[in-house]
Amino acid sequence: MYFILRLLAVALFAIFMLVFGCGYCLFSPRNPKHVYTFGRMFGKLSSLFGIKLDLRQSEASKDVGTCVYIANHQSNWDLVTVSNAVRPRAVTVGKKSLAYIPIFGTLYWLTGNILIDRNNRSKAMGTIGQVVDQVKNKDVSVWLFPEGTRSRGRGLLPFKTGAFHAAIGAGVPIVPIVCSSTKHLSASRGDNGHIIVEVMDPISIEGYDKDNVRELAKKCHDIMAAKLAELDAEVAELNKK
Repeated sequence: MYFILRLLAVALFAIFMLVFGCGYCLFSPRNPKHVYTFGRMFGKLSSLFGIKLDLRQSEASKDVGTCVYIANHQSNWDLVTVSNAVRPRAVTVGKKSLAYIPIFGTLYWLTGNILIDRNNRSKAMGTIGQVVDQVKNKDVSVWLFPEGTRSRGRGLLPFKTGAFHAAIGAGVPIVPIVCSSTKHLSASRGDNGHIIVEVMDPISIEGYDKDNVRELAKKCHDIMAAKLAELDAEVAELNKK
């Protein structure tokens, strides 16, 4: 019953987003402010799925200015969980194939996100240059999933280096965002318990360049892996109550 009712609610929401969202974006297509607006709208669906979501943000990250956000990428649940942490004037970088997802793909493109062809290394590397240009010239931050694919309950996967090359090239800090594990969530369950999403302190890129970019990636991975374990332990205790 929960699954059917939620499916109907999501279908109605999707129709609303297609009509209102795309129409609204056409007045200022590919304006980065739209990512924050619609990211938060998708995030509100968390309560529909019985998720008690706790969004946390460190004080240092509130005044960071332009930066590169990196978040763990778990599953389709990211759309209603980690999307709550989207910050103003931040755009995401995703696979070109996202543009072909019905409704969502159209809105994803119109809101100003960057699409890359992961199967073409030369195009992907060129996109890193586009990311750097947008951060420097358009006063936007970028949001990337450095794992490069969904982890699907396998913990925090190894990081690719694209996000870190972008941060170094743009000369901006990296802000990690960690969402507690979502593998226990089910659309058929009435109460899906607690999920914590935390925007962490910025990590400086000072002292790093293309020659030691993997060290920066490992440093960020270690910090985020420790935070993920911490949040999972906290959620486990909260869900026992």
